[in-house]
Amino acid sequence: MSEKKFYLTKEGLEKIEQEYNNLRQIKQSKVGGRDSAPDVLHSEELNPDYLYFLEDLKFLENRISELEHIFKNAEIIKPSNRKKGIVDVGATVLVENNGQKDKFMIVEAFEANPDLGRISKDSPVGRALMGGKEGQEIMINSPVETSYKIRRINYHSA
Repeated sequence: MSEKKFYLTKEGLEKIEQEYNNLRQIKQSKVGGRDSAPDVLHSEELNPDYLYFLEDLKFLENRISELEHIFKNAEIIKPSNRKKGIVDVGATVLVENNGQKDKFMIVEAFEANPDLGRISKDSPVGRALMGGKEGQEIMINSPVETSYKIRRINYHSA
């Protein structure tokens, strides 16, 4: 069974590398010193600060593990790896709706930022655009039915 590939822009990979390094530093500072962890007991009961400490540590370890999985299965998006004229992850797609033009870059969910025009391949618009071709009209049914005509598909060097 093959692992799921994560197709990332160069900037996206750098961003998660930075998050990974920051989380490892935080974890190291939490567990590195003898005085880092609160005492287990407070009187005769478990210390609530110790329970919060364990919860934070578990969160850090889980997120670090997720990022390691992404690194292991990451592939930088390269224009040469994409099918010309077909929308795929890494494509910048110019669409038109009733004379209004919009531009979207299709990315993995953790790179998505709609304010910057980066939409997830798993979002309603992203799913509808995936596999589309220039000149094709697509329908998006979330939450209002919208029709987009794909005007141009570009892949830029990462």
